[in-house]
Amino acid sequence: MKKAKRSIVVATVLVFVCAAVYFNWSYNNRRDGAEGVMSEQEEPGGAAAAAGEDDYFAQARLTRQTSRDEALGLLETAASGEGVSQETIDGAMNDIAAMATWSMQETQIENLLLAKGFDDCVVYITGDGVTAAVPAPLEGLSAASVAQITETVIGETGCTAEDIRVIEVKGGKASPAQATPAPGASASPAPGASGEA
Repeated sequence: MKKAKRSIVVATVLVFVCAAVYFNWSYNNRRDGAEGVMSEQEEPGGAAAAAGEDDYFAQARLTRQTSRDEALGLLETAASGEGVSQETIDGAMNDIAAMATWSMQETQIENLLLAKGFDDCVVYITGDGVTAAVPAPLEGLSAASVAQITETVIGETGCTAEDIRVIEVKGGKASPAQATPAPGASASPAPGASGEA
């Protein structure tokens, strides 16, 4: 019975991991196709700034995937070792399942933020909270943009605003909320959000 239960848990985790990898792959392919089309009205200096920004987001996604792969490898090794207690195996399987869930939530949040008009973004979820990096104009993100990001993250993860960090990647284009700030919006970020570059 224990082996059947373990097999079911491992199969479920593998399905989650495969789904997360597929979503990440489809997201990156969609972004690559969109980057191939350039606007004729783009400023000459804007292309270099955009390329640097795209490099940041691509590198951040690659780093996130690499660190997750390494952590998954360590957990799988710990769970498959001989003489390992059932408690250790269950703990490793729970951590693997959590990482698979986080990967799917990250992809979903990134897709929602892109749908809401942000040029790019990268989201990283851990047990300690959520970090969302988005392009920001030189004057910074508006309170409405930060609120929009925070609401999206809370809606997908159920975490609190104090657990969310918003990082501004300078040199980006204005987000949709930047152009039309909400009535009464202040210049300060939402609670728990950071304006670090």
